[in-house]
Amino acid sequence: MTAHASRSAATGDDTGAQDHGQPWRDLAPDYERARAREDSLDRLVEWPAERDVLGDVTGLSILDLGCGNGGKLAELVRAGAGPSVGVDIGGNFITSAPTGMDLIRGDLSAPDSLPELSGRTFDRILLLQSFGYAKDPVHTLRAARAILNQDGFILLTRTQPIRYALERAEQNGTTLGEEYFSTANYTYRTGWNEHIALTKRTYTMSDLLNAFSAAGLWIETAMEPQLSEDAARHYPHKQAWMNRYLGILIFKLRPLPSH
Repeated sequence: MTAHASRSAATGDDTGAQDHGQPWRDLAPDYERARAREDSLDRLVEWPAERDVLGDVTGLSILDLGCGNGGKLAELVRAGAGPSVGVDIGGNFITSAPTGMDLIRGDLSAPDSLPELSGRTFDRILLLQSFGYAKDPVHTLRAARAILNQDGFILLTRTQPIRYALERAEQNGTTLGEEYFSTANYTYRTGWNEHIALTKRTYTMSDLLNAFSAAGLWIETAMEPQLSEDAARHYPHKQAWMNRYLGILIFKLRPLPSH
């Protein structure tokens, strides 16, 4: 049996046994500062693509699991979204949250265990670059699906697994294939703060797809957003990074009719 074949849908996108709450709490301010920069890929690529998938949010209730400081959710509420909730383990929230928006310090891994969400349902559930922090990804998705209103969907984004494989290959002097199928955890220092390291479990595309399937979800839309031509001209260093590391994956997920 190969290393890749030994993976399971329940753990393929997990972060492993290590508790990442404290590293994220330490990193959160640096991340928000980086995200706010004019040349951040979140501003140039990710958030515009996510907003495009969400479309008109007027009157819709939104749950943002792993909301960071809550800034994106606040933007959606100001755009007309209905009563909405953001959850993040960091607790470093904006102080100017609009009316109709609640911010909860808590673990996104088990939304069904958060008392503030008891009895509530949502039209849109967001997991924007936060899914990798779920202790049991399938459980997290099942719990999210259970509180999704009829005709609702989950918007989930994830870093291209090839990016992490390529970074490890460059770091270890190995090949892309070796690292892509490796099951060893990956510890790295982010560009937000070189003094803080994160450890994540590696994953492949099949790990992601199997997790969605095991949670009773199907992919309505998948996207791989890229820089616009104008942004590529203005920020060639960002285009060079995208050419090498590919960027993110965006999935619009809906419950399977039989679940």
